[in-house]
Amino acid sequence: MRIAIIGHQGQLGRALQRALADHELLGLDLPEYDITVPEPLQQALRVFGPQVVIQTAAYTHVDGCARDPGRALRVNGLGTQNVALACQTLDAALLYVSTNEVFAGDQEEPYLEYDPPRPINPYGYSKWVGERFVEQLCRRFYIVRPSWLFGGPSSFVSKILALAQERDELAVVDDEFGAPTYAPDLAEAITGLIASHRYGIYHLVNEGWCSRYDLAVAALELAGREVPVRRIQLADYERSSTPPPRALLHNFCAAEALGIRLRPWQEALAACLQQE
Repeated sequence: MRIAIIGHQGQLGRALQRALADHELLGLDLPEYDITVPEPLQQALRVFGPQVVIQTAAYTHVDGCARDPGRALRVNGLGTQNVALACQTLDAALLYVSTNEVFAGDQEEPYLEYDPPRPINPYGYSKWVGERFVEQLCRRFYIVRPSWLFGGPSSFVSKILALAQERDELAVVDDEFGAPTYAPDLAEAITGLIASHRYGIYHLVNEGWCSRYDLAVAALELAGREVPVRRIQLADYERSSTPPPRALLHNFCAAEALGIRLRPWQEALAACLQQE
């Protein structure tokens, strides 16, 4: 299968290249290919003729999105529109990687795939706009929502471990909850999803959930870092964005229809730190 990966140099893009190594791949990324500039992207896709396009490229700096919501919409919204239009022209299936932040995070139970999105910050809103373009413009599409992606240098886990080398104590919020998702596990799940040709919306996260505090403590323990971690509240942590406090995702559709399940996040975290 011919598969184009947009954003192939990111943490998920790199994992996808490994998971899809048996296929014919085309990687597109900055600076040569900017999804907000459609012509070079469309030309490269037209020459390659992909059967599937995986759109991972995004402006993911959540606080940056809050400070510049226009940029967030240009990249995550209109940039995804450009990708969707290219797929429409080529009749290629599009897999768009979204986020748990399309939900408000104000309910106790985990969100199912077709629960109504209600983003509460500019990042989540811009990613939801991307979802809408995909649904409106593409005949065949997958929308995949992970959460708290880790496995690369810019993830929460990596930042916690880096801070532990610089500080005598860390302060981490214990009232924001999510399902940590390991990039290589997500890439394997996406590989299975593409092979199924079963289009739709999917929540692909490692099993289980935790608070930011729980994740930080687990990462430090597995890495052998003896740094005390103090619990704080979201209200105590000043930042530009407002994260959804409980945007837990339930992998229902992929698990029930396809048997695609990701291992518990604790096992994935241990594998990640052992690999690094």
